[in-house]
Amino acid sequence: AGQADVLIEGFRPGVAERLGLGPDDLSTANPKLVYGRMTGWGQEGPLAARAGHDLTYLAISGALAHIGRAGQPPTPPLNLVADFGGGGMLLAFGIMAALVERAASGLGQVVDAAMVDGAALLMAPLFGAWDWGFWSADRGTNLLDSGAPFYDVYECADGAWLAVGALEPQFYANLLAGLGLAERSELPDQNDRDGWPILKAEFTRVIRTKTRDSWVQVFGDEDACVAPVLNMGEAPTHPHAVARSAFPVIEGVTQPGPAPRFGRTPASTPKPSFEGVDPALVLKGWGVSAERLLGLQAEGTVT
Repeated sequence: AGQADVLIEGFRPGVAERLGLGPDDLSTANPKLVYGRMTGWGQEGPLAARAGHDLTYLAISGALAHIGRAGQPPTPPLNLVADFGGGGMLLAFGIMAALVERAASGLGQVVDAAMVDGAALLMAPLFGAWDWGFWSADRGTNLLDSGAPFYDVYECADGAWLAVGALEPQFYANLLAGLGLAERSELPDQNDRDGWPILKAEFTRVIRTKTRDSWVQVFGDEDACVAPVLNMGEAPTHPHAVARSAFPVIEGVTQPGPAPRFGRTPASTPKPSFEGVDPALVLKGWGVSAERLLGLQAEGTVT
C-alpha cells in the first residue's frame, strides 16, 4: 500500500478495518492512496451490513419499479444497471476523479461507491421528469419504457425482433415511409398519447408481415432509427461490428473489445492470468524482499 496509487476492496463495511487494512490504517503509510470501496448499500445506513444483489439494489433505488411493460411485473434488466452501470463503472469514474484531484492536493481519499446510489443516479433524468409531471408511475405508458409506439420492439414474421427508436419527427417520418404508412392520414399524430395504442397496433400488424432481415433491407441506409435485435451469437457478425473489430477472438473465445477506444494509447486484449500464477513474482514486482517473502510463506499468508 505504501507504493500503490489505488486500492479497491469489496468487503462488507467494517471487514477491511478488522483486518487492519482500512483506509485509516493504509493512509498513514501512504497519504496519497486513493481507497476505492465497492458495496451494494454503502458504508453506512440501516442496510449497510445486509447482503444484496443487483436486483435488490434496483428495487430500493426506484429504478426497478419503472422497468417493464404495462400490466406486467417489473422486469429484471440483467445485472447491468446496479452491478456494472451504477457500481463498477461509477467506482472507476470516482477513482479517476480522485486521482485528478490528488494532482492538485497531493492527497488521496476514500471513494465510497454504493450500487444503490449509482442506480439511483442513472435515473436522475427520470426523477426530474417525475417531479415535473412528465413521467407516470404506470410502467409501459411513458416515452422510453415501451409506452410510445415509436420506441419499442416488435415481433417479425420469423419470430425475430425489430427495435424501433424513432423519437425525433424526421426519423418518425422515415419510419412511417418504411412501414408504408406515410399516406395514412387517419392515423393519430406521433405525439398524441391517446392515439398511441392505435399506432402500436398498426405497427405491430405491419411489422409482422416481413422477416427481421427483410425489414433491415427495407430501411437500408434510411435514418429511421430501426435495428435488428441481435443475440450474443449474432452481434459479433454484424457488418458494423466486423468493420470496427468490435469482438476480438482471444484463444478461440469471442468477446467484446475494450471500450472506449484511445487514439494515442490503444488498449490491448490480453488473456486472463491462469490460476496459480507464482505469487512470488507478483510480490517481487511490488518490491517485497526475498527475506520478507519467506516470512510470509512461513506464516501461511502466501502459499
